[in-house]
Amino acid sequence: MSDTAHRPVLVVDFGAQYAQLIARRVREAGVYSEIVPHSITAAEVAAKNPAGIVLSGGPSSVYEPGSPSLDPGILALGLPVMGICYGFQVMAQQLGGEVAQTGRREYGATTMTVHGDGGALLAEQPPTQTTWMSHGDSVARAPEGFTVLASTADTPVAAFADDERKLYGVQWHPEVKHSEYGQRVLENFLHRAAGIPADWNSGNVIAEQVERIRAQIGDARVICGLSGGVDSAVAAALVHEAVGDQLVCVFVDHGLLRADERRQVEEDYVAATGIRLVTVDAREQFLTALAGVTEPETKRKIIGREFIRTFEQAAADLVAEAADEGGSIDFLVQGTLYPDIVESGHGSGTATIKSHHNVGGLPDDLQFALVEPLRALFKDEVRAIGRELGLPAEIVNRQPFPGPGLGIRIIGEVTQERLDLLREADAIVRAELTAAGLDAEIWQCPVVLLADVRSVGVQGDGRTYGHPIVLRPVSSEDAMTADWTRLPYDVLARISNRITNEVAGVNRVVLDVTSKPPGTIEWE
Repeated sequence: MSDTAHRPVLVVDFGAQYAQLIARRVREAGVYSEIVPHSITAAEVAAKNPAGIVLSGGPSSVYEPGSPSLDPGILALGLPVMGICYGFQVMAQQLGGEVAQTGRREYGATTMTVHGDGGALLAEQPPTQTTWMSHGDSVARAPEGFTVLASTADTPVAAFADDERKLYGVQWHPEVKHSEYGQRVLENFLHRAAGIPADWNSGNVIAEQVERIRAQIGDARVICGLSGGVDSAVAAALVHEAVGDQLVCVFVDHGLLRADERRQVEEDYVAATGIRLVTVDAREQFLTALAGVTEPETKRKIIGREFIRTFEQAAADLVAEAADEGGSIDFLVQGTLYPDIVESGHGSGTATIKSHHNVGGLPDDLQFALVEPLRALFKDEVRAIGRELGLPAEIVNRQPFPGPGLGIRIIGEVTQERLDLLREADAIVRAELTAAGLDAEIWQCPVVLLADVRSVGVQGDGRTYGHPIVLRPVSSEDAMTADWTRLPYDVLARISNRITNEVAGVNRVVLDVTSKPPGTIEWE
């Protein structure tokens, strides 16, 4: 059963680095999608009642022993299917075509030539175009009944189609932006070939989720740990839309927030939603617990532990209050997103990339049933829903920010003085990026204080011995991979001048130009 009333398009994951990206591109075409493992059976596919299937790429060769395979019964279900790269080759092999180890490899930008009118899959596209390839094997012969739609200099069968059975495939990666007409290829498959309507949007997501939340919660009360980030803010707003004053939110100020974030939550967010908010000021508690600690993982564990303790106490107080009024709090809202579910290996059979602990990593013995209204959504869809619900732009457009906050952006011990310094530098960076109109181009820009590093400088007529500040602007689709953002030099110059002139104790600003991998987005 899917997380939406819409029939899903299933993205079968063969270990592709782009499986999530394919699912997002399908949704951008107005069609709901879900990721499933290649081990899924034909019976399991049929039980999901999908509108279509997309077979992802993957790093393997169809000839390798133990390489990912597909239940042959899936291609016999009569569903529209589109194979991409490895998925294209799996289709060809299973249906009687020939996949050859040609020795000729195509990686990166590759010119593709469309045959004839391109059929439904390549309709309304130029006869030659740039595609993004990443393969060593090739389909040497299409299965019987298929028409070859395109080729490249080294790949005679770069796309094929069997319109009668609604089976299609391409050797390139239409999901990546480097493929000129990639999104149109996907849309042609979904709308022209498969006949799936483009009716997935934030408006009907809200209506569906409000109905689901009301059915789940009924007349009970519900609590939400509000971080100030977009995920918990939108999740809480959706639940409030459904059950109103049955919801109460708890906001823990641990002292590791960026400038103005507490005010945004207490004033702007509450004014926009009317949600009841309980703020817990735990700044001194967190600073005391972090005193003398420099090891990154230890800092994370301390922050998580203190958050749990603080939230538990706030929840206990609210439960007692509800009991005094003859009620109870039975539900806990979490801002879990679809990538969290996929990366944690839940529900899809995919490998666990990392565990996600929402709301600071709440313990298993909290006696609440979970309400996760965003678990079927990607981040960009969550932002769209936030806008539909009328949330403040400062919260909806907020860049991702780690749960441990500025505590893991101070390399060294966390002290009040260092937090104040970093908060001031971070505010300058955010203000200048916004003024330059660069917010939409940057996934996030961590500002890091090298607290245990000193560098010699000259300010005024004297020698200084101050801290360096590191700028880490990155661009990303999903945070699993990222590249450093090429900021204009004049913007970098303004940021550097303002920080070194306005932030006492900083005499050097440096730029981190490392991609992910090998570096992570955060320094700790």
